[in-house]
Amino acid sequence: MATTLDARFILIVDDNPTNLSVLSEALSNAGFRFRIAVDGESAIAQAERNQPELILLDVQMPGIDGFETCRRLKANPVTQNIPVIFTTALADTDSKTQGFSLGAVDYIPKPFAQEEVLARVRVHLQLKRLTESLEQQVSDRTADLQKAQVQMVQQEKLSTLGELIAGVAHEINNPINFIANNIPPLEEYIAGVTEIFQLYQQEYPSPTAKITTAIKNLDLEFALEDIPKILYSLKLGTEQIESLSESLRTFSRSDSDVKVFADLHKGLDITLMILQHRLKARGDRPRIEVIKNYGTLSEVNCYAGQMNQVFMNILANAIDALDEAIKLNKLNNSIPQIQIATEIDADGWVVIRIADNGIGIPESVKPRLFEPLFTTKPVGKGTGLGLSITYQIVVEKHNGTLEVNSQLGGGSEFTIKIPTMNVIDD
Repeated sequence: MATTLDARFILIVDDNPTNLSVLSEALSNAGFRFRIAVDGESAIAQAERNQPELILLDVQMPGIDGFETCRRLKANPVTQNIPVIFTTALADTDSKTQGFSLGAVDYIPKPFAQEEVLARVRVHLQLKRLTESLEQQVSDRTADLQKAQVQMVQQEKLSTLGELIAGVAHEINNPINFIANNIPPLEEYIAGVTEIFQLYQQEYPSPTAKITTAIKNLDLEFALEDIPKILYSLKLGTEQIESLSESLRTFSRSDSDVKVFADLHKGLDITLMILQHRLKARGDRPRIEVIKNYGTLSEVNCYAGQMNQVFMNILANAIDALDEAIKLNKLNNSIPQIQIATEIDADGWVVIRIADNGIGIPESVKPRLFEPLFTTKPVGKGTGLGLSITYQIVVEKHNGTLEVNSQLGGGSEFTIKIPTMNVIDD
């Protein structure tokens, strides 16, 4: 049976006296009991001795920070079920997802708004009490909340990535448009100057020694032949950068929530272009070879921006697996390689296979591969959301299938199948 409110308390963990004062005042005025710890070590010790109902945990503290404190709390069976709410000025997505991956239930941003603090505390206390009395029901609800959290992070990541790439494309466009717009008048001026020079040669066929020397030093005849070639190279360069800018805008297209008919080959190629810097040789690591075996695909009715994220997640993981295999010398002198194959199967579905010859996936990991927040990477290296989001986009958003075939030490192959005429809507 749950204890009374008076027997419960909230643990505030913060090394800043001002923050402690604000939180203490808010909780006290609302009738909550609380205790205080000024660093991670003492917070862990207090929580082990007498379990609080909830912990408000600062991220940035001397000694062990909030992330490490949370990790230790969640690793201890005595304290692992205590809800942890981070209090932090860090608002970036990576910090949030790192906290969620460690087991935190929420974030409260600084500077504090007392109403928000109390609202979030009440919500999570209510959730904890429901957990104590309605374990099975809350277990189902937790699954739903976890799914909603993945959707929220997915949308936030897509939005943030889209805004970043669109901003880069915009910044590229300004100077390139300036260069492109100035090339035609520059061509006209050079043609005019060349014509005038040729007229001078006709009217004054015997230049002075000084002019003759200058013409010889410049190699004027070669320069006049080379200038149009240089201008042509400038035009080609600006066209290539304009194409790159357009590709970036296509990858981060704002219609992620609207189905459009899209060329998935184009999405794959754009994703590879964005990842090009990771495919190139670096130091002792050789270049990662990409082999494309594209079949004939019609345009697919899909959420194009979200499918691009599917390609990004799987290809980035393949590169990670190859980097790890190279680091551990597991390639056996083979060339690091990613193979991409596409086709239409007998049922008329689009099939995309992305395979690598990296380290592979252990059998023990495969059943949990698409679980939200599950990752085998070190803290700070992965959120555990990439493949979960990928599964959700392919299976739930597009009524498709996502399968993995892998052996430890034998590489991995991810197979995406989606119907060409997708009619699933949220």
